[in-house]
Amino acid sequence: MRTGINTLFIPGPTNVPEVVRRAMNVPMEDQRGPEFGAFVLGILADLKKVYQTETGRVILYPGSGTGAWEAAITNTLNPGDKVLMARHGHFSTLWAEMATKLGLDVELVDLAWGAATPVNEFARRLAADRQGKIKAVFVTHNETATGVTSDVAAVRKVLDDSFHDALLFVDGVSSIGSVEFKMDAWGVDLAVTGSQKGLMCPAGFGVLAVSQKALAASAQATSKRAFFDLKDYDMLADTGYFPYTPPAQLLHGMRAALDRILAEGLENVFARHARLAEGIRRGVAAWGLETCAEHQSIASNTVTAIRVPEGVDARDVIRIGFERYNTSFGSGLARLGGKVFRIGHLGDLNEAMCLTALSVAEMALAEAGAAVEFGSGVAAAQAWYAQGRAVRTNRIAAE
Repeated sequence: MRTGINTLFIPGPTNVPEVVRRAMNVPMEDQRGPEFGAFVLGILADLKKVYQTETGRVILYPGSGTGAWEAAITNTLNPGDKVLMARHGHFSTLWAEMATKLGLDVELVDLAWGAATPVNEFARRLAADRQGKIKAVFVTHNETATGVTSDVAAVRKVLDDSFHDALLFVDGVSSIGSVEFKMDAWGVDLAVTGSQKGLMCPAGFGVLAVSQKALAASAQATSKRAFFDLKDYDMLADTGYFPYTPPAQLLHGMRAALDRILAEGLENVFARHARLAEGIRRGVAAWGLETCAEHQSIASNTVTAIRVPEGVDARDVIRIGFERYNTSFGSGLARLGGKVFRIGHLGDLNEAMCLTALSVAEMALAEAGAAVEFGSGVAAAQAWYAQGRAVRTNRIAAE
């Protein structure tokens, strides 16, 4: 019999704060009622703040981030359109597979799993596309399987430098709400996230932000869609109502989560994620292990994929963590199965929780056969967190 709570260190669904859980504990309500629309409009307005867009539309689709991926594609592109994508992890692979299934002509750049979006190669291909056959460029902002963050702003720059008119699609499922994302400044046309990641809610909403350019493209798109038809949602966007029944209780949770994010301040949210992630990475380095990310400059601030030593099966680390210590780590996906385990560090998180993740991981690694010195990773992270705390305390005192 397990006691205590299951400590969750997967990169989504993330921990749901108690205030969010309580907010969802409301009776069923009339989603066509007179007060509902105004309530939803407030949520949409604050989601625009999270996306950092003033001109874009935010659409809430009942479903998941994957559903919002499909909505983004089918509402703005036509069967046979050429799109430029990179495959460098499980989720960028799934996105490319979806694009192919939906009838797009996918021009694919294959990379090692641990690499970031190949900005220079994208630049070369866009510059060579003098007839404008490439209709969209897809970027996985944060590849959740490998713990790698790509430079969206750099992709926008190569689009601009080549005077290319392609739409810019961004998968921000495990980044938006946790790391810096500037939809307007980066010229992003369609950006996707899900309610269960940085927004700290249960799964149930795919969130799609759409630029005015993408809205114009949707008027010309001929891909078949029904439930995900952007026109149906956009028609009601200024009223706060939905064309189909939404998960109303989840909206109350999202209201509470957005209040929490905005009270902390977006810049503070980003700084917290960076600080906590660096502690995790220092702990991994102290074990003598490597992360999946090819270079620390592209290491994700929301999830770290940790390569296990030769002769150790990462699946054993995950199993031991769960069975013996009631702790959940993320698994290695697809070709990384058995080779990595992942520590998710996004959403409602603090230093103590990260130290718990490292301490349990040390015990699980050791039991799985890795030569890990107990306390080494924890001590490295403690030193980093204590240093950061001292710096912040001194700064506040000076102010």
